[in-house]
Amino acid sequence: MADGGWDVEQSVELARRLKATGVDVMDVSSGGSVPYAKIPVGPGYQVPFAEAIRTRAEIATAGVGMITDPAQAETILTTEQADFVVLARELLRDPYWPRRAAKALGTKISPPVQYQRAW
Repeated sequence: MADGGWDVEQSVELARRLKATGVDVMDVSSGGSVPYAKIPVGPGYQVPFAEAIRTRAEIATAGVGMITDPAQAETILTTEQADFVVLARELLRDPYWPRRAAKALGTKISPPVQYQRAW
């Protein structure tokens, strides 16, 4: 995302090396730690990086990047673009996202013990 910056090929190689040391999963993000990075932001914009590392380094990955919709998260998992999805800002906006997602996907979840009376 920045000239002279780290690229997906280097990330694949790093993932291979980390896997050899016993790392089980990579949380994949392209960062954006320099102000001049040109990041094309959109739904699931980081997921292709997770998929590339998952496929080429043969390590489990967590996909990130504007994952906001339950169906979107489910698609990422069922199409094996990533093994996990990680929600950040979306959980700050909607701390009940897991409950809403379960309902939207037709899955029943149990509440934390302290929420059972109000569930």
